[in-house]
Amino acid sequence: MISGMTARFSRRAFLGWLAGFLPVAVVVRRAHAAAVHHLEADPRTLAALGQTVLPASLGAEGIRRATEEFRRWMAEYREGADLNHAYLTSRLRTTGPTPATRWSRQLEDLDARAAAAHQRRFHQLAAAERETIVRDVLRGERLERMPAVSDANHVAVGLLAHFFESSGANDLCYEVQIGRDTCRPLAAAPRKPLPLARRG
Repeated sequence: MISGMTARFSRRAFLGWLAGFLPVAVVVRRAHAAAVHHLEADPRTLAALGQTVLPASLGAEGIRRATEEFRRWMAEYREGADLNHAYLTSRLRTTGPTPATRWSRQLEDLDARAAAAHQRRFHQLAAAERETIVRDVLRGERLERMPAVSDANHVAVGLLAHFFESSGANDLCYEVQIGRDTCRPLAAAPRKPLPLARRG
């Protein structure tokens, strides 16, 4: 009986129906898992978003790698996990609700906007068409500074925030191989970082 009902439900409607029968924590975990599965089953919209918002200087492989690292961050996110306390305070903090569920819906919205404007999916659009859609979506966002990844309201901002927190972004900013947050031998500390390889 349940399998017949769920076949007629959308993924979102089914999760709403399920919420009436299960504890909130269980529903949140299952919603997170469903969102991650949805992204992994069809990664093309997220990949196209990475090509749209990440720095072109990364090159195709760098953009693909940065987008994949963001997808992995979402998959491994756990609500209520302990965080390192902030500098000069001993107050313990934990991670908040998963952003993957709203980000998954926002990726669906990008596809819907692409279909309405161009009768194609987001990943099938030309770069300029994708950029127009993203700019329109983010027009109402107020970004005085780059938020923490999990605090980003929109998936496009979350993807950018995740990249700009990375060691690769730090290297790109200074155009040298600093390798922030990576393990290097003490003997290498006095050496001047090597310049980044120039992309043809």
